[in-house]
Amino acid sequence: MIYTVTFNPALDYVVKVDHFTLGTVNRTEQEDIYCGGKGLNVSTVLATLGYGNTALGFVAGFTGDEIERRVKNLGFRSDFIHVEQGMSRINVKLKSGEETEINGSGPKITKKDVEKLYEKLDCLTKGDILILSGSIPASLNDDIYERIMEYLDKRGIRIVVDATRDLLSNVLYYHPFLIKPNNHELGEMFGVTLKSVDEIIQYGKLLQEKGAENVLVSMAGDGAVLITEKGEVFTMGVPSGTVKNSVGAGDSMVAGFVAGYLENGSYEHALRLGSAAGSATAFSDGLAGKEDIMRLYNELLKEGF
Repeated sequence: MIYTVTFNPALDYVVKVDHFTLGTVNRTEQEDIYCGGKGLNVSTVLATLGYGNTALGFVAGFTGDEIERRVKNLGFRSDFIHVEQGMSRINVKLKSGEETEINGSGPKITKKDVEKLYEKLDCLTKGDILILSGSIPASLNDDIYERIMEYLDKRGIRIVVDATRDLLSNVLYYHPFLIKPNNHELGEMFGVTLKSVDEIIQYGKLLQEKGAENVLVSMAGDGAVLITEKGEVFTMGVPSGTVKNSVGAGDSMVAGFVAGYLENGSYEHALRLGSAAGSATAFSDGLAGKEDIMRLYNELLKEGF
């Protein structure tokens, strides 16, 4: 089984406005509502690629009910914890030339709510995959990733972590199966600016020395680098296309990687499918569909990546 955790899921209200102007009434040209949150994005793309999974996390209020309703139509299960105080976030994403975001804060998650999450994690067994991604709500301690990994340590559960800086550094002791910093985040972890693929590989290997099994570094338009637990290093370019959307591309890469790895155990295949999924989302208005992902996968294969 595959499980994702989204601590602070949201409804993303995406609006397009022609020449947005502060201080006046602006009319939208297009409006869409999506389920937001990095873990839910991963779950959605996994389902798109044919991999059933269960989304865990916290929801509250009428927005939480709507998130739960929408998830049922996205092709994966949810087993959310219903929080009593507050409501799930509404994130406003305004597209008008540049993209502007206004993110809600989310509900108040209590100690009792967290205990319920641990009860659900008790259902995980050896060989399962748990994907932890995204930021930590203000109502939770910022060591929650570490505590979860400590709780599940030695159970044979493969844990994927997609987070930034200290959230990522602090979990390395528990040997995550995969971590996915981008090149800028990797440099920030060591206080350096990385200027070449060789430097990215060098510092990625340092994360392995600290405990990570596999390190996947995304480099936006420059592709990606994977350093495997076997000591292999794979680089991947990017397919051709026009970037329309920055939301969910990294999450799509994680989903594609996990799906590819589960398909045949090949890290090279996993990297290619992850890169195709991330690019397909970047080239789409929302999260990518399977047809686009596989088309870009075949393009990468044809180009020798």
